[in-house]
Amino acid sequence: MASWGLSATIKAPLAEIEAFAAHHLELGAHRLYLYLDDPDPDTQAALKAHPKIRVTACDATHWAKLTGKRPAKHQVRQTANATHAYGRRAEVDWLIHMDVDEFLWPEAPLPDLLGALPDAALCARVRPIEALAGGGTLFKGFIPNGPAREAIVDRLYPTYGRYLKGGFLSHVAGKLFLRTGLGALTVKIHNVFRGEEMNPGEVELHGVDLCHCHAQSWEEWIAAFRYRHEKGSYRAELGPSRPRARGGVTLHELFAEILAQEGEAGLRAFHEETCADTPRLRAALEAEGLLRVRDLDLEAKRRTHFPQSG
Repeated sequence: MASWGLSATIKAPLAEIEAFAAHHLELGAHRLYLYLDDPDPDTQAALKAHPKIRVTACDATHWAKLTGKRPAKHQVRQTANATHAYGRRAEVDWLIHMDVDEFLWPEAPLPDLLGALPDAALCARVRPIEALAGGGTLFKGFIPNGPAREAIVDRLYPTYGRYLKGGFLSHVAGKLFLRTGLGALTVKIHNVFRGEEMNPGEVELHGVDLCHCHAQSWEEWIAAFRYRHEKGSYRAELGPSRPRARGGVTLHELFAEILAQEGEAGLRAFHEETCADTPRLRAALEAEGLLRVRDLDLEAKRRTHFPQSG
């Protein structure tokens, strides 16, 4: 039976970090390598008390040893920490790098699913599903790449579907479980490199969802919007969902145009069509076989694994 663990670079309140950790401990994670991007002693102490969690404070000393100085972009910090976690003495058979708003949901025990992979499988990709804003239990299913994807997305989102890759605001690439003991690797956010070779021995890990809670309530989404538009999921350097020759524009460009023409009301209309848990979107997803119900029940898990927290 295969053991597994995860690494994550996190900047979030303690309760959110505990919920993330508790969910994966409940699934049987043997080791959690948590890198605190903005560390404080109380958070560090609370997490370090758990026997299966290894905490790294990403302070000046950490970055001096790892990269010489703290990288300005959080994506670069994530990559550096994920590569560092993989390079540690192996304590698990498989390691995945994740974000604090991502939660694995396997149909069978993960040790069994990972253990059943052939020896030639060196990395296993988990595909995302994306949360609807609302009660926290409904998700958009992943639409595999293929000739039908664009038509499905256009039916689901008549106004804005053409701008959404796979109908998601965030990534469709998912994340990779990496078999440990492969030597020097560079771990990126969605891929891994062994020298010049990208994703050696890659397979799809079927039967596991990566529940991505990217778009929550309107209030939470708009609060995160400026950062995401400038530096995160909607930043300018990311490409369009469809080729430029077919009218593709990036989310960065789309949001800039919406803001210029309609202001925040336009962003709210976008959120309502693409993210909100509305009867229309639920029915549309169900008609396409893409409505997923995943009750993460995070608070109950947090109380179980961190009973000392409030």
